[in-house]
Amino acid sequence: MVRKHSFFSALALGVVTVTVTTACSSSTPDAQNPDLAQRGTIMTTATPSRQDLTSQLSLNAQVTMNPVFGLVAPVDGEVRFFDLAPVTGTPTIATRVANIWNGNGATPVDIPAGAAFAGRLVEESADVRADMPIVSARLGGYGIVAEVTGEQAYQISDALASVEAQIKNGPGPFPCTVLGTIAALPAGTIPEPESDDTGDTGDTGDAGDAEAPGDDAGAGAGAGAGAGAPELRPGQQPSEATPMQVVCAAPDDVQLINGAAATLELISERVTDALVVPVEAVAGAQGRGRVDVLDADGERRTTDVELGLSDGEVIEIVSGLTGDETLAVPGPSIPPGEDLPGGEGASPDESGAPQP
Repeated sequence: MVRKHSFFSALALGVVTVTVTTACSSSTPDAQNPDLAQRGTIMTTATPSRQDLTSQLSLNAQVTMNPVFGLVAPVDGEVRFFDLAPVTGTPTIATRVANIWNGNGATPVDIPAGAAFAGRLVEESADVRADMPIVSARLGGYGIVAEVTGEQAYQISDALASVEAQIKNGPGPFPCTVLGTIAALPAGTIPEPESDDTGDTGDTGDAGDAEAPGDDAGAGAGAGAGAGAPELRPGQQPSEATPMQVVCAAPDDVQLINGAAATLELISERVTDALVVPVEAVAGAQGRGRVDVLDADGERRTTDVELGLSDGEVIEIVSGLTGDETLAVPGPSIPPGEDLPGGEGASPDESGAPQP
């Protein structure tokens, strides 16, 4: 029995020895991971094509009662506000709230019908830039509100060609009219009423006195404009600060319930017959980028291109390619810290071409 035990023990030891030897042989220098390709390897190629392209973004939204939105200065200049008398109910016509004065004269700022003045966002006579929020307004009734991140804001660029809304488990899709700017707003202010015993509005400092107060005060104003010093009534509260958000109004025949969840589909721009390539073939995502063009011998030639719209799968090539090229996929990688010419730079693509 002892001899048999020794024999089987030796046999087991031999098996272990063989197993260990086999395991060690797999770690030789020639072994490679079959799942990883050498950096710079061309995995596939692509050729430019043409198609219609739409820049679209989906946002989670909510039905909100009396949402606040902001109006921006249409041009650079000095802002002069009208003194607005409080109004009861919801204005049915546009309300002129300010003029922006510059060398070309006055450019009006109007609150659209269906919304009421909710506060000034800058000081009287402040120098403002175009697209700067200057006035807040409050929509009368229901609106649909979607918060926007900083990255999304630049994708939207405040140039919303069309918006469609879908109420979850409810009406839709239906067109939704965007109101004001998507920019974040500071808290609004409503000026204290000025004493005016004579009732003469010509000397109360109404908007428009930057150049010609007598001619401008009340000229072409909408509901409540140029009415002299307002008496603040109970319930007339200035707007609170709001984050970056899209506010839109649904058609009157759409039934809305306050607090209902919704989705907004934002289309910022459309391009027909755009020259496009796969996004994987491009280093960069906005403004300027680079692609690797393959010659007849398969050699790479890195080429600068101007980029346009993208739907996440393909990206528009505005200039830099003719459409007859063959591109390497993945595209070139950009070394960390290097800016693309004329653009904001790009993050390195570790699967792209090797750097010298």
